[in-house]
Amino acid sequence: MKNIKYILGFFLSLTLITSCQDDDLTVGDIVAPSNIEISITYIDDGAASAAPGLGSGVVEFTASATNAISYHLVIQDVTELQTDGVLSHSFTLLGTNIYTVTVIAYGTGGVSTSKTFEVEVLALYEPPADLLEMLHANSSRTWKIASEVDKHFGLGPAGGGTPFEWYGAGPGDKADTGMYDDRYTFNADGTFTHDVGTDGFVFGRNGLIDELGGSGGTANGDDIEQYVFSSYTANWALTAPNEAETINLTGIGFVGYYVGGDHKYIIHSRSANEMIIKTIDGNGQFNWWFRLIPE
Repeated sequence: MKNIKYILGFFLSLTLITSCQDDDLTVGDIVAPSNIEISITYIDDGAASAAPGLGSGVVEFTASATNAISYHLVIQDVTELQTDGVLSHSFTLLGTNIYTVTVIAYGTGGVSTSKTFEVEVLALYEPPADLLEMLHANSSRTWKIASEVDKHFGLGPAGGGTPFEWYGAGPGDKADTGMYDDRYTFNADGTFTHDVGTDGFVFGRNGLIDELGGSGGTANGDDIEQYVFSSYTANWALTAPNEAETINLTGIGFVGYYVGGDHKYIIHSRSANEMIIKTIDGNGQFNWWFRLIPE
């Protein structure tokens, strides 16, 4: 299908609400971004479709601006940091709805310019009852990495479909990383809580984990172990692009090992008391695999 992009100002599906910009664009070496351009692509079954989409609820946003070095996109009251200005977001409220999205472009010295607009999106996916029962037991359910089982954490090629294809951790192999005492709670109201445990550490990828804004940690090859970080609450939603059941976490929400990226975890397999999930890292290098079991 032809890749159709809808650019702010040229298509009725986007309605500009406000635009603000500093009057003085340059103060010495400090330059405010200007000429913000925003486009969106509705993604259905892996291809682009016309607004408001065909029902997947998945929208890719692309922002650009002169003299911008990074961007924030504020969607459904959640701020997403995107250095390159590209973000895929899943809207899950059923039916056709209009959402407000703000793009903030940052220049040198932290000076910023913003644009706010509306986007119309159609979402039709309703998760099956057995998936919801597994995930939160119609109330609340807490999960952990199955650390005592072979191949509970690992990686494979980006886009691959074989769990732990290149590496799978053996029982207890990552005991010193800060991952095993983490707990992940899915609540029926759509909230997600990540309890980092009594050690106060998390585990993640070198060059990506600093997105969390924590501190410390010990480098072990490309891993950062025992990174100091606090427990937090985010939100979760279920989608099924290309019929792949997917857990979408907001903000910095993650499971097991922080790899940045889109914070979407595809459910490869599941039973009543186990699920194997995968996500691609922010560098687009690997699929990361996790085996979860209930607390």
